[in-house]
Amino acid sequence: MLAIIETHPVQYRAPVYRMLQQQFGIPLTVIYGSDYSVAGYRDQEFNSAFAWDIDLVSGYSSKFLSQVQTGGARSFEAISSQGLGKALQEVAPDVVLITGYQHRLYQAAFYQALKQNYPILFRAETTDHALARNPLKIWLRDTTLHWAYQRCAKLLYIGQHSKKHHQRLGGTEQQLISSPYCVDTSPFQLDEAARIEFRELTRQSLGIANTQIVLIFSGKLSPRKRPDLILQAIKQLPSALREQITVLFMGNGELKLDLQSQAASAPSVTTHFVGFQNQTQLSRYYHAADLLILPSQYSETWGLVVNEGLHHGLPAIVSQAVGCAPDLVSPGITGEVFETGSAQSLAQAIERSVSLINRPETRQQCHDRVSHYTVEQAAQGIAAAYSHVAVEERKNNVRTVLSKDNKR
Repeated sequence: MLAIIETHPVQYRAPVYRMLQQQFGIPLTVIYGSDYSVAGYRDQEFNSAFAWDIDLVSGYSSKFLSQVQTGGARSFEAISSQGLGKALQEVAPDVVLITGYQHRLYQAAFYQALKQNYPILFRAETTDHALARNPLKIWLRDTTLHWAYQRCAKLLYIGQHSKKHHQRLGGTEQQLISSPYCVDTSPFQLDEAARIEFRELTRQSLGIANTQIVLIFSGKLSPRKRPDLILQAIKQLPSALREQITVLFMGNGELKLDLQSQAASAPSVTTHFVGFQNQTQLSRYYHAADLLILPSQYSETWGLVVNEGLHHGLPAIVSQAVGCAPDLVSPGITGEVFETGSAQSLAQAIERSVSLINRPETRQQCHDRVSHYTVEQAAQGIAAAYSHVAVEERKNNVRTVLSKDNKR
């Protein structure tokens, strides 16, 4: 039995656990701190209240330490570790998978796993590039994580930055297993017929001509994501190109009014704010677009919207701060990478990327690149780690029994 510790059901992780149990035959129970993402909640950065429109809890076994309907945690910050030790004893796992280290629930999971002598698998958004830290914080973080990783049976890395992070902090080749970060594509419509249909219908509904170049930003309209940089960059473009461009902002957040004001100031930029869109609504907007832009300033440990865009054949322009850049974005092939925080560098990247727009070969290259980052491959990595550790654990138990018998 594999016990997985998660704060709450997440739309890009639940499908991995479903496949682990149903297709790989791994017996598992996910222990969630709360069901608030299923019940519905208000996201502070999105500045919106919503619930996911896809099933996050069926197809695999789960337990909740608290539930909203009975007064449980209604947000990520409110989740506690109360009841975790008891839940682990009830599940009685062979192995525990921990999916983070910063939240109190994950810290309690490390404590309980070590206390109850469960082998630990670790899979999380691990990276060294996402935040600038002072020397003291670097030392404290490195010391703590090195200690924790040494006590893990397997370290599952989600991409190149993640692997380098683990290697830097002492992860061995025997510990490291790939379990790539991914999105579930089942809510999407990805074939060429869907692209043609959605592209025409969505552009018509928004009043966007077929000749327009559509740049799409998907995510929270928050300072750390830097959506304002897109408008700054477009204003630096030659007028002939600038006037061809329309920007779709897909998401909500505190910067919406500022972005609308910025777009209206001379030289103006044509924009559409379509708000938060749930998983089943994404395809129509991705197919309507020509380029995805993710200009994050910090704390972008991966950037799963890039996966979503590439699955739709959409090349991506990302800042150097975006964690998936070395895995998914090849300049001139599947997009461009620009200097973090630089509107000039982003403007240059947009100009270079015009040659990638609306080309069948570009769409195929995007599909090919992201095909290595799937739910199946993520589940396969976890299954391999679990199977190896579970087998070793059984061997150790047999040796212990035989040793005791010999002493008798």
